[in-house]
Amino acid sequence: MSCKTRVLCSARVFQAAFAIAGLFAFACNRQPARPQTERIAILRFENLGPDTATDWMGRAFSEILTTELSGAPGIYAIPASRMHSFQQALGVRPITAPGISAERTLALAAGANRIGYGEYWVREGRLEARLSIEDPQTGAVFQVVSATAGSNDAITAASGLARQIAERPAPYGTRNPQALQAWVAALESTGAAAATGNLERAIAADPDFGPAYRMLAERKTQGQDRDGALAVLETALARGGRISEAERAHLQLDIATLNSDEAGRQRALDALVKLNAHDAMAWRGLAEAAMARREYPTAVAAYQKSLEVEPEDADGWNRLGYAASYAGDLNGAVTALRRYQALRPADANPLDSLGDAYLLADRFREADDCYLQAARKDPAYPRTAELFKAAMARLMSGDVAGADALSKQYAEAREAAQDPLVEAFRAEWSWMSGRRHAGYDRLAAFARVLEKGELREAASRSYGELAVWSLMLGERAAADEMARKAVKLAGPGSAATAAVARFLVQEPGSAAEWAERAERLFPDAPKSSLRDLALGYALLVSKEFQPASVVLKQIYERGGAAADEIGYLLAWSLLETDRAKEAAPLLRWNPIPPLTGPGTLLSFYFPRYYYLRGLEAEKEGKADEARTNYRLFLELSGPDAMMWGEEKKVRAGL
Repeated sequence: MSCKTRVLCSARVFQAAFAIAGLFAFACNRQPARPQTERIAILRFENLGPDTATDWMGRAFSEILTTELSGAPGIYAIPASRMHSFQQALGVRPITAPGISAERTLALAAGANRIGYGEYWVREGRLEARLSIEDPQTGAVFQVVSATAGSNDAITAASGLARQIAERPAPYGTRNPQALQAWVAALESTGAAAATGNLERAIAADPDFGPAYRMLAERKTQGQDRDGALAVLETALARGGRISEAERAHLQLDIATLNSDEAGRQRALDALVKLNAHDAMAWRGLAEAAMARREYPTAVAAYQKSLEVEPEDADGWNRLGYAASYAGDLNGAVTALRRYQALRPADANPLDSLGDAYLLADRFREADDCYLQAARKDPAYPRTAELFKAAMARLMSGDVAGADALSKQYAEAREAAQDPLVEAFRAEWSWMSGRRHAGYDRLAAFARVLEKGELREAASRSYGELAVWSLMLGERAAADEMARKAVKLAGPGSAATAAVARFLVQEPGSAAEWAERAERLFPDAPKSSLRDLALGYALLVSKEFQPASVVLKQIYERGGAAADEIGYLLAWSLLETDRAKEAAPLLRWNPIPPLTGPGTLLSFYFPRYYYLRGLEAEKEGKADEARTNYRLFLELSGPDAMMWGEEKKVRAGL
């Protein structure tokens, strides 16, 4: 719009603005029933005045109103960052465009049941603003409020609007117009350097403006300047009571996160939900922290609090489903996951999650059915990992023939799609379903073919896995040969597998010797990663179960993507050292099949998991349960025993 056109339009707007507001006020005397929690999204205001120099106020109004309403009882003001997190799925909107056109869809995706949008203009030295509140279910505007202030005083005008739509709104973090303008410029900057400069100007204008410190620290963290980020946050915290209590809690949370201080994170999150019971993100943070500590009932309660505020949060319902599953509440898990499914009816993942919930609870038929339904929803069907998971569910139930049929269907689909690695899957399936030597021979033949072509890295991974299998079968010379080939062919994607294989095939030694070797072979590995994992494997292969339990417990307590799998290995070491009570909680749930398919780690605990369950049941005097698990272990082990001799022990006892 040209400047001349904008001035003419603005003049007409000025003449009609308060007349329209009056009509709205008359029409909106009867407000709709108030929801239990108002989830309001305040969109960027539109500048109806002729002066483009005041465009920045559009974002200022939405930021101030959102912050002030977040402290009001019964209201969850959806942060702009939460709304804009949906842009990846819904498409990027121009950040400086009026919110009514650019942010409405984002607000609905964020679960808003109230949408606020507004306009402002500067006329005769006064800033005038109007805010309309809409019920998105009906499209009806049921409240319109207006406020005025000095020409550059967006803070007073926005606060005047907030007081008319909520009881006891919280004060905004600054009263300084220069700090506010610099803050908004940082929010809408497209470059890191420009944003950093604007944030530094905001802090210089008002050293007690907490959000500017937090965003500046975030920018420094993104630039890998952790020390700089901590210094910024500590400087802000040193301002004490001049920064609001809620903002100080956010600062403490950011500091604890940078320091990996879980206790500090817990204290900060507890403080945030006490200050604002409608802080959905803080409740979610508490839930995730409880999940990491494996305090599942606590996680369930926190997810439920988060979902009371954001009931349209599909991912939250999914996470609640898993928390309830691990808490032993299958009905609660299914209820949560059905809600997830209702919110995402076209997606395969809700059904996949339901399959996991049933699998954890030993309900194999239902798990199989859900995985198959999920597979059929996947556009890649039947070349989809859910088909592999369905095959695993059948295998865990003892239906080897049914599992083989699904595995065959999955492999044939991959072959039809010209997947060059499908033969490795077939070999791994043979190994885990009781045909170990057949699987070994198949993978060895496949690796020999691969090493002659372009997929040498895949050959390296296969040889690394063959080295581990050779050790498990007690064939140390073959293991050494396979490890050498894995190292020779290794690339960036297979280097870790090759290194672990090379480590494991060394001559047997004491626990202390293995620890020294690990330090020597993995000198630059972070203490939390590959070195400890390789050492844990080596101690298990050496039957050094007591020191293995120490290493594996450290890995397990650090959490991470493979924590459950490490838990099965930890249970193994505990049972072998007569600590059945410690092992029992680790064996409570069936292993969820990895979406990535079989791999080296899986062969360490599957089907051994059923031997461990049988051993734990036997130690507790549950003879029938022990026999059931032992029989499944033998069926899935096949005729080729491993070096630990568990198959022989079980056969002798049955």
